[in-house]
Amino acid sequence: MGLSLRDRGWRLFDQIVECAPLRETNPWTAVDDALAFAPDYATLERLLGVPVYLGATSQSGVPALALDVWVSYELRRAGFDGDRVWPRATEPRVIPVEVTQFVAGLPAKLRAEVDARLAEGKVVGAAKSANLLGKNYVKQVDVVMSSWATGPELMISTKRMDSSFGKNAANRVEESYGDAKNLRLRHPQAALGFVYALNAVALVREKDTAMWLIDLLQKLGREDDAYDAVALLMPDLRDDEELAGAEEPEAAGPLEAGAIDEEVGNREDTGEATSDDVDQVIPVSLYSEEVPPALDPGRFFAVMCARILDNSPINFHPRARELRAAAASPTAAGSDLLGP
Repeated sequence: MGLSLRDRGWRLFDQIVECAPLRETNPWTAVDDALAFAPDYATLERLLGVPVYLGATSQSGVPALALDVWVSYELRRAGFDGDRVWPRATEPRVIPVEVTQFVAGLPAKLRAEVDARLAEGKVVGAAKSANLLGKNYVKQVDVVMSSWATGPELMISTKRMDSSFGKNAANRVEESYGDAKNLRLRHPQAALGFVYALNAVALVREKDTAMWLIDLLQKLGREDDAYDAVALLMPDLRDDEELAGAEEPEAAGPLEAGAIDEEVGNREDTGEATSDDVDQVIPVSLYSEEVPPALDPGRFFAVMCARILDNSPINFHPRARELRAAAASPTAAGSDLLGP
């Protein structure tokens, strides 16, 4: 029996992240008496190439996963605990850190048995995605940092639009605004962000729609009770690389937070053997000329990290604090992380 497209995608994503040259490097740099976050765009471009390599449409969930994997990878680069950042780099992708700590303390034989069951998703609390209760309804959140002790400290939603720009643009913005209000009102201290990937071909095919959408994305990050920051990515997908198909529906409504859900991509048996070659994945380049400073991904991660650290005790997230402090110049150390 073959692997699902999502499983094949995860295998390729994991290989790309595991061998990323910048994986263990400090993403913080001192620029003009302030600290700047330097994202690993080369790794993102490789991750974006996976859905194209697999021929995965939006219904499979693989194109959206490329963004989730990269965002969580960058948070781990920033020094946040990999077991607290979901999706994790290993199966299960979503599981409370307290469970992994408990398992780590078990006798070796029993730990191996439990680890095997965890990898198969056969332990209560393990899930493929994170469902969080907002003020009024449960929302599937794409990237989360949480624990039983703290509750959500970070919530990031990701969206992709690779085609049908005029048809879907307004709907995606309206949904995102409502989701931000729903989550913010229940979790006011958490870092709340939105990462949007817009196929750069929209600037050619539907220029007015693209510019209108970019303007709205900037406005989404200006509300005090909505997103702390919004990021825009523009993959330069050629006509033969566009990931057509209806967008995958999200889990929302009468669900228990943290419930295990059956995903579309996991139900799609591709019939393929495990012969995918990560070296054959062609990176998808990013177009950045039309990305305004307010939507710059580096600024986005800087804001997310700052909010997490500012809203937690100084003994929380020591590695993340250490990396940021190590990059600070003598003058930048006492200044604000970001400009106005």
